[in-house]
Amino acid sequence: MSEQSTANAQRGRPKDPAKRQAILDAAKELFLTQGFAATSMDALASVAGVSKLTVYSHFSDKETLFSAAITDRCESMMPLPIFVLEEEDSVAGVLERIGQAFLEMVYSEDSVRLLRLLCSVASQESRMAQLFFDAGPQRILGEIEQLLIRATQLEMLRVEDPAAAAENFLGILLGCGHLGVLIGRSEVEAGAERRARVCRAVDLFIRAYR
Repeated sequence: MSEQSTANAQRGRPKDPAKRQAILDAAKELFLTQGFAATSMDALASVAGVSKLTVYSHFSDKETLFSAAITDRCESMMPLPIFVLEEEDSVAGVLERIGQAFLEMVYSEDSVRLLRLLCSVASQESRMAQLFFDAGPQRILGEIEQLLIRATQLEMLRVEDPAAAAENFLGILLGCGHLGVLIGRSEVEAGAERRARVCRAVDLFIRAYR
């Protein structure tokens, strides 16, 4: 049986969650240190401690694996329930919860290293940049957009363009501080400073869309 036929047969078998997570963890490590083009499926299999056929049984190609690794990272730090807005909730409270998780994620060491890598190889690895944006920032923007639609339906806010408002919210959160960290000009804010930044951003955003 050919390698591709064996891989196809394995895809029909029950998947092992532990092996899937090991592959994702290996992907996060190798894509971060070697970049997208230089990372091979053989190397991913070796670091994960599985066969290459096992990698293909979980992820059909390298693009799918990279996207899954970014999504896994985002969902571990910003799980979908944090975007939920119930009628009894304070929209400011929910936005503060999102803001804290978002800044914790983007200022984490791995995130800063990945963004620096993406900026350095953007002209050579545009596919990697696009996959990252779709699986990471675009997913988060989409969830905030849905939250703002919900807040408007509940008459907590008045948002005419939820997609633009979602971008505005993240822009206010990041300010110039994030750029300063990426270029090595400034240090990551301490916990208390970050919380204060989130509160200021949410207050400004609520005032704009109340």
